[in-house]
Amino acid sequence: MAKEECKLHIAMFPWLAFGHMIPSLNLAKLIAQRGHRISFISTPRNIDRFPKLPPHLSSLITFVKLPLPLTEHLPEDAQATIGMPPNKVPRLKNAHDRLQDSITHFLQSSRPDWIIQDFAAYWLPDIARNLGVRSAFFSIYLAATVTFSGPTLTVDSRKKPEDFTVSPNWVPFPTKVAFHHFEVLRIFDSLSGADGAKPATQSFLEVLRGVDVVAIKSCYEFEPEWFQLLEDMHKKPIFPVGVIAPKLEDNANQDDDKWRPIKEWLDKQAERSVVYIAFGTEAKIRNDELTEIAYGLELSGLPFFWVLRIDDDSELPEGFEERVKGRGIVCTTWAPQMKILAHDSIGGFLTHSGWGSVVEALLFERPLVLLTIDTDQGLNARLFEEKKIGFPIPRDHQDGSFTRQSVADALRLVVVMEEGKVYRDKAKEMSRLIGDRDMQEKYIDKFLAHLTAHRPPMDAKDQDGN
Repeated sequence: MAKEECKLHIAMFPWLAFGHMIPSLNLAKLIAQRGHRISFISTPRNIDRFPKLPPHLSSLITFVKLPLPLTEHLPEDAQATIGMPPNKVPRLKNAHDRLQDSITHFLQSSRPDWIIQDFAAYWLPDIARNLGVRSAFFSIYLAATVTFSGPTLTVDSRKKPEDFTVSPNWVPFPTKVAFHHFEVLRIFDSLSGADGAKPATQSFLEVLRGVDVVAIKSCYEFEPEWFQLLEDMHKKPIFPVGVIAPKLEDNANQDDDKWRPIKEWLDKQAERSVVYIAFGTEAKIRNDELTEIAYGLELSGLPFFWVLRIDDDSELPEGFEERVKGRGIVCTTWAPQMKILAHDSIGGFLTHSGWGSVVEALLFERPLVLLTIDTDQGLNARLFEEKKIGFPIPRDHQDGSFTRQSVADALRLVVVMEEGKVYRDKAKEMSRLIGDRDMQEKYIDKFLAHLTAHRPPMDAKDQDGN
């Protein structure tokens, strides 16, 4: 077979959240660098908001715009979860499910070898199989999280919130990986389907059951026991594809006007003294939590840079910004997170425990202080705590409450105190793993070797005459 004939055509269809689309796009770039063709599927508005492709990849990655069907009580421009109230997300999921006909038509006309999909398109593996297209699930979630979502070969009897606060009975080793009660309550409508959309756990299981291969944005070296358990549970190939860490140089010359004043302030701070605080683009902090975080930062005495998304319900304590003037900055617009985390003055990162943000922090040896807010973050935080790369702010496991003093104490422990040295040392160790580009390349090569070896035969793709 000629070398060019070995190249794959891969379609990719991530869930309509930028925390899913951007990692999928980064994976697409790694695949396209090896000469494979990518058809990247999303809605028009999402695609228009993606970063520009590097010139050398623009001929290999084609964006496929599928308009989202009009849905009652869902604004026409609402094509992603960003900026969307939580009660509207189920409507977006239901609109997303109505893309089935468009996806089917695309697969029939373009005949990719594989489609790499997300957890939400529970209906896609059957469509792909019927058309002779192989399917893979790309999980932006850790292997531990995918394991927690449930088994595909045995029954998952979890029904009540309390059932999700303990390690599942299919996990044979001791672990802290489970939700706290308040974390389950915040997402239980999504887990159970009470929000009017397909239950998230069922979507996960139907996708895991239906696809040919599972690819996970993680590495075996970080969570070997979970990868092994996943293979045992699902009896199909499970591939780590690496942490897909971004490169600082990718946006080195972007947003200089925004970065310059931030850098000037950071340059004045002592090395490893500043706390960076950010909770992602979509996490919603309650105002009582916001108040305790603000007072905790004040009590800690540490310099800080806080990227805070303010809305109509958010309000900082009266006089807070005046009292911390010079020592702390509250940034209410977008900030260049990678550049900030890379700066020598950053000594710790107060985070919601999102895996993407954590990868960026560990790349630059930044120890973590953990404060979960939503989705899979509780499971992530337990794993990070277990592996000593993050210290959780103590809080009530039933209602999630915490105090300003606990915020201050946790920040000081991780950034400056001797007891926190274990977290600082572990962050340095993890930086070597996260930043290992050779390992990343090998993971992608191994995954693609499998996809190439198991591409559908031509007669399967041509079975209906195309």
